[in-house]
Amino acid sequence: MTLPSTETYRVDPSSAFMRYSTCSSRDFFHPEFQRISALIDVPLNFHRKYWEWVFIIHHAIRTGSVGEGTRGLVFGVGQEALPAVFAQMGCFITATDAPFQIALDTGWSKSNQFATALATLPNGPMDRAAFERQVEWRECDMNNIDPSLQGYDFCWSSCCLEHLGTLKAGADFIINSVLNTLKVGGVAIHTTEFNVSSNTDTLESGSTVIYRRRDLEALVAEIRAMGHEVDDFVIAPDNLVIDNYVDTPPFSQFPHLKLRIENYVSTSAGLIIRRMK
Repeated sequence: MTLPSTETYRVDPSSAFMRYSTCSSRDFFHPEFQRISALIDVPLNFHRKYWEWVFIIHHAIRTGSVGEGTRGLVFGVGQEALPAVFAQMGCFITATDAPFQIALDTGWSKSNQFATALATLPNGPMDRAAFERQVEWRECDMNNIDPSLQGYDFCWSSCCLEHLGTLKAGADFIINSVLNTLKVGGVAIHTTEFNVSSNTDTLESGSTVIYRRRDLEALVAEIRAMGHEVDDFVIAPDNLVIDNYVDTPPFSQFPHLKLRIENYVSTSAGLIIRRMK
């Protein structure tokens, strides 16, 4: 498959960036995507994980969550570069991953998507000593968040809440991350699996679940009913050819914006929530 080039396809720099809640190839062509990709030191390739990281950074900045002395909390950090990116912006970050026994039981300990200590996290262009002054590492069971993890200006997770066992467990985690870890005014940014195939059938339990539109819209409504702000959940139109390409096992490196999980086509989707009380 011949991919469109971010060097030849142009997007108006003044156009709205990341206006949708689901992964879209159009975002990759925007100059802001290219700028943020450089911060994470990832190539401009069509991979949904890169989209998730850019989504999180962009919305953390847009919502005013990032700044000198602000505190951020990441769940399921793996070996993400985002703690270093936020530390360079002056933030103090608590990076967490699952307790080792949970990672062992689920198989995550065998992948590079799991962190065992601060030493496993990249520090990017930061001096290592400076990085370790601003980033700490903790174990955290996302189904049972330690009550000492509180008072943060922002928190985030990148496609890990769908591995908590059920759709409800993932939704409960999102709510708990807002109510239990953020200060009033704090912002939660979470990405997860989104079912492109169906708004009725899906994987509701197991090692990976896939959220339908109705699940995420119901969650948005529930959190708003609690008195908190949630950005509208808006699905991207996906009107470029590359958006219709579905990667199948064994997955290729690129393009990887949509993939098949059992009988469903999935992509990444994000929610942005501000705690109001």
